[in-house]
Amino acid sequence: MDIDCLPFRSIGYFSKLICDYISQDGQLAPFYNRFPNLENFRDQIVEKKASFPLENRQVLQTALMHQYANYTVSKSTQQHIAAVTDENTFTVVTGHQLNLFTGPLYFLYKIISTINLCETLKKKYPEQHFVPVYWMATEDHDFEEINYFNFKGKKIQWNKDASGAVGHLTTDGLEEVLTTYVNLLGTNINAKTLNELFEAAYLKHKNLTEATRYLANELFGAYGLVIVDGDDASLKSLLIPFAKKDILNQTAHKAVSETIVKLQGLETDYGVQVNPREINYFYLTNGLRERIIERGGMYFVNDTNIKFSKEALLEELQAHPERFSPNVIARPLYQEVILPNLCYIGGGGELAYWLELKSAFETMKVPFPMLLLRNSALVITQKQKKKLQKLNISLEEVFLKQNTLINKKVRQISNIDIDFTPQRKQLGEQFKSLYEVAEQTDKSFLGAVKAQEVKQKKGLDHLEKRLLKAQKHKLEDHVSRLAELQNELFPGKSLQERNLNFSELYLEYGEALIPMLFKALNPLKQEFVVLTAE
Repeated sequence: MDIDCLPFRSIGYFSKLICDYISQDGQLAPFYNRFPNLENFRDQIVEKKASFPLENRQVLQTALMHQYANYTVSKSTQQHIAAVTDENTFTVVTGHQLNLFTGPLYFLYKIISTINLCETLKKKYPEQHFVPVYWMATEDHDFEEINYFNFKGKKIQWNKDASGAVGHLTTDGLEEVLTTYVNLLGTNINAKTLNELFEAAYLKHKNLTEATRYLANELFGAYGLVIVDGDDASLKSLLIPFAKKDILNQTAHKAVSETIVKLQGLETDYGVQVNPREINYFYLTNGLRERIIERGGMYFVNDTNIKFSKEALLEELQAHPERFSPNVIARPLYQEVILPNLCYIGGGGELAYWLELKSAFETMKVPFPMLLLRNSALVITQKQKKKLQKLNISLEEVFLKQNTLINKKVRQISNIDIDFTPQRKQLGEQFKSLYEVAEQTDKSFLGAVKAQEVKQKKGLDHLEKRLLKAQKHKLEDHVSRLAELQNELFPGKSLQERNLNFSELYLEYGEALIPMLFKALNPLKQEFVVLTAE
């Protein structure tokens, strides 16, 4: 196995905000608590320990034991759950939607980054206990985002009428998805394992929450992963005082709005990842997850006939906290309220909205976690690496946009010089002498010279493009092989990890896949990994 690393900024797939963050650009320092290097975890531990009450730990442990009641739990995971009531136990968290059969490949990278960081922290701080946590986004309601996965160039989709929180959805209809999947899988031993895994997860569990917990537990339970479902009445009881502040005082809306203005004032390229609402909670019941809106002192559930007075809403919150579902702004706070958490590991888009939230945490008097960009990787086979070498494509070049890459390589291998820079320079010299003549005569002649210079330079540009096009046609076989290889590595012209499902790699590498990724991904080494598998 060969491991190469490239700077995130050099590959062109990550935003300026995230590249500036991992470069520790000083102007972003006010928007996070501590940068996630190994030494900084010491102070984060002290801060979280001082602020996280024992009763929250006890509630968390009881909830976890209940959530795991009907699952086979590894010894490592049991030890982690048992340890959460200890004041020296802390978590590292990643979160992800309930994508069908994990969805894109980076689901694995998130969890592996989280587990690996816990192991690294244990070596550095042996007196502490570190628990890797996967937070299931069971309350999300965007079914179209999670009802499919890509496999062998096909979109395998679960067609179902759905509303409300996706975690509540029954697994009815997934038999058809399995049939479609099996027809594409093949018949080798790895295909059989994937078939059985899908069937056990989705055909033997009643809803998407249970199926996803089973799947993640099968893949990572042996590594001690703890899976948390926030859609839990006991856990949400801890959120009640914070939800009150958001709903009644619009605390988060004010703080986050001010932060967004400050971020945009630094760089227009930073943009806005998410906008806060006056109330950052949904009302959640079976088949329903709709925003809570305040109008004239009354509280309405959007697109329904449900409404509350202020007093009635507070009574509902106290009696049924499980019916109040935090949105993308409030969910991170919820996570930090119920977990003794030190660090959140997420993708670029996630970290971009977390960077909007620090002031909201400060107003709620909850420590802001460290933010770590998850590992990203491109997995290539030995055969693909040999093709890259034969085509003389470097690892840096393979990330270029396809047209740019093809043009660059055609210029390199062509037996004709396609660069007209010398001709442009010669043309410039010719017009320099014409300008000297023009200065001595009528101004209208000077204008004519300028116009002619522009015309001839455009003509050279056009001829260069025509020559490049002709050479691409002449070298069609080379161009075709180059495009085909890049399309393999970047399916859908996006990063492999954002498109491919893990099962495609599992077919190739089987049980060796996940250990191989654990070995390759170092969460504190903030670089893009190119992994050449054996």
